[in-house]
Amino acid sequence: MYTVGIITASDKGAVGEREDISGKLIKKVVEEFGYEVKRYIVLPDEQEQIAEELKYQADKLKLNLIFTTGGTGFSRRDVTPEATLSVIDRQAMGIAEAIRFYSLKITPRAMLSRAVSGIRKGTLIINLPGSPKAVEEAFVFILDSVEHGLEILTGDASECARK
Repeated sequence: MYTVGIITASDKGAVGEREDISGKLIKKVVEEFGYEVKRYIVLPDEQEQIAEELKYQADKLKLNLIFTTGGTGFSRRDVTPEATLSVIDRQAMGIAEAIRFYSLKITPRAMLSRAVSGIRKGTLIINLPGSPKAVEEAFVFILDSVEHGLEILTGDASECARK
């Protein structure tokens, strides 16, 4: 069973002015997929706070997977990609590209996503959009491949060759 952290970046959500539907949806879907959510937190759109939480979940909790939601658009307050890039050791560009590719089939506005993905030590970090609908659509497309990536990252599998 893989362990998961969820970070929602939302100024309004952090002060209780908006319900965090996307974070709750991520929690529901990953638990249905058999993963264990170890930490779920809503933070304001503050780059340093998000970066510190990413480091805490990866380094102290040693989670296998962290999903962020929100903060990936064009607003000046959208800093989740910058926070993620500041803490990862290696990028996993294909994941963010795949999400955008899939989402572009649904809406041309997917091209406005600045989301990134990467690896910090043994933890995979994936930025997801803030929209619950976009989160759900992304999960449908990526979860199977992400699970295989986790198998490789944790040493449970040794190669990606198709059979």
